[in-house]
Amino acid sequence: MRKEVILKHLGYVLFINGVFLLVSFLIAFMLNESSSTAFFFSSLICLVFGIFPFIFVEKIEGLSFEEGLAIVVYGWITTCLVGMLPYLMWGGEFSFINAWFESVSGFTTTGSTILNDIEGLPKSILFYRSATHWIGGIGIILFVLLILPQSKGQKMAIYNLEISSLSKMNFRFKAKKIVRVLALVYVSLTLLETVILMMFGMNFFDAINHSFATIATGGFSTKNMSIAYFNNVGIEIVIMVFMVLSGIHFGLIFGTIMWNKQNIFKSSIVRAFVIVLISGILIVTLNLYFEGYYSLWESLRYASFQVISLGTTTGFATVDTAHWPMLAIIVLIYFTIQCAMAGSTSGGLKFDRIFLFFKFLKRQLQLIKHPHGVFKVTVDGNRIDEKLELQTLSFIVIYITTFFITTIVLASLNIDLMTAFSASIATIGNVGPGFENVSSLGNFASIPVVGKFVLTLNMLLGRLEIFNVIALFMVKY
Repeated sequence: MRKEVILKHLGYVLFINGVFLLVSFLIAFMLNESSSTAFFFSSLICLVFGIFPFIFVEKIEGLSFEEGLAIVVYGWITTCLVGMLPYLMWGGEFSFINAWFESVSGFTTTGSTILNDIEGLPKSILFYRSATHWIGGIGIILFVLLILPQSKGQKMAIYNLEISSLSKMNFRFKAKKIVRVLALVYVSLTLLETVILMMFGMNFFDAINHSFATIATGGFSTKNMSIAYFNNVGIEIVIMVFMVLSGIHFGLIFGTIMWNKQNIFKSSIVRAFVIVLISGILIVTLNLYFEGYYSLWESLRYASFQVISLGTTTGFATVDTAHWPMLAIIVLIYFTIQCAMAGSTSGGLKFDRIFLFFKFLKRQLQLIKHPHGVFKVTVDGNRIDEKLELQTLSFIVIYITTFFITTIVLASLNIDLMTAFSASIATIGNVGPGFENVSSLGNFASIPVVGKFVLTLNMLLGRLEIFNVIALFMVKY
């Protein structure tokens, strides 16, 4: 493995982070905020160290699998580390572990926070928090592929590691075009939501920040009460629509706009995903209504937003779910595990894997009845490769095992079971809020230092989909 290759690409990552830090500095400077010094030095550090590889490392041809793997994993870790700088330099609630937690949560689009007073932050820091979502949503590594010049071999090596096999199922383009399709849909949805939110009463600053968080399915808000602060049904409906869109495979959205055969209306996975979302909303609505929590309209309003928010791993909130009835909480926990589709900005187990699991289960039941039969698993006429089947089942097992281990670790730190269990699921799924002490309108400030660090590892494992991290430790240097 060539160390200079990895360092050159980490330089690219630093440079891109430096650009976003510079934008935040300009905002702080124009508003004469106390955070301007923190952003100035943070951007300077990233830009200077980001430029070094351009100057001192010669042109590189091709990348090996091991090099691509290291670039992806170390690129994410580097991004989260430099993301701490403005928080640490500014101070406030940002101790070292809190700055690390907020940075990882932002870039992995988890949306969990340690902050007690979000509205007390300078606008430049609020913007930067949301920007970390937006950078992380499309992926810092995909920014490298999109913006910086690289050879075909380099692009393919990184692309194959950053884009999962599940995501590729609904892409019918070459690697370079896929990255452009992702960027086009991503930017277009962000701009469109910003405009519509402003039409429903949000100011530009709140609109762009919440659009960053929505399209990235992140969940950082500029308000302590999240979306509940606005108490505006129109704003809630707009955000729900864009959360659902951001939870659907971007390749299918692009195909729908371009009138291609591959579109959201012909996808059986999209249909199933929408049906499951609607079913969850109805169950939670009826449970809240018959338990006497709200009127029928209020039950539908709150249930719809919370199911969609957790089911797409966004994590926004319009009400505190900490004291909801147990059936509603169980349904929400299920959506926290399942989440939305591959090829979107959503984290979690991915609905595609759940969909395929039941396809595989159906085939196994058929084989029990007809042991010598030949049964193929297909999705929209496309046969599912046995390799993908094995990857899917293996991932489900490793994913569930990981959040159970995390739950045990947190419980050993004297954290109550519901908090430990829901926090573990919410962080590995990059969802954000859990229940009890880390509920939808709460935060993670009360979690012990060791617990916060463990949860950040969970976030990174979830964003990198576990296998890449495990594979990195198997690489011989």
